[in-house]
Amino acid sequence: MTTPGKAAEQGNPSAEVAEAGTVPGPQEVPAPAAGAEEKLAELEDRWRRALADLDNVRKRHATELRREVEAERARVAAAWLPVLDNLELALAHAEADPSAIVQGVHAIRDQAVQLLAGLGYPRDDETDVRFDPNRHEVVAVVEDPATEPNTVTRVVRPGYGTDRRQLRPTAVTVSKSQG
Repeated sequence: MTTPGKAAEQGNPSAEVAEAGTVPGPQEVPAPAAGAEEKLAELEDRWRRALADLDNVRKRHATELRREVEAERARVAAAWLPVLDNLELALAHAEADPSAIVQGVHAIRDQAVQLLAGLGYPRDDETDVRFDPNRHEVVAVVEDPATEPNTVTRVVRPGYGTDRRQLRPTAVTVSKSQG
């Protein structure tokens, strides 16, 4: 069996309370080490430098983004130049045979459609397909007993793009259900 003096020597706090009759007081917090303020100043300096580096990265990214947007705009505009050149050639030959001019305009339109497809926006002008609200915009509903209900019967204005990237939907007339 231990005696109260031996329990206190072994570091048992309940024995100390029993021996002294009181609860020990708050322990004193040691004074900060001499190098702690220097360490704090160093950490604050590193933090400020990290903030400055982050601000520089943001500014550099904004500049690079503007540069890339301008370069992409220039690439797209340059892709349209042959279409404009061909339109000017067609206008220069306006005095020629009207059927040749019509053929030239069709060729220019096909060139523009190919250009849009190359940019990721293929032409959508299918008829006799099921109406899809993700691709089509209904401008009229018609009664057509020869077609299934909700079928595209006529394309009023072609659309360009895919389901995920659409420049504009296809404007269509759709057959209504018989009822």
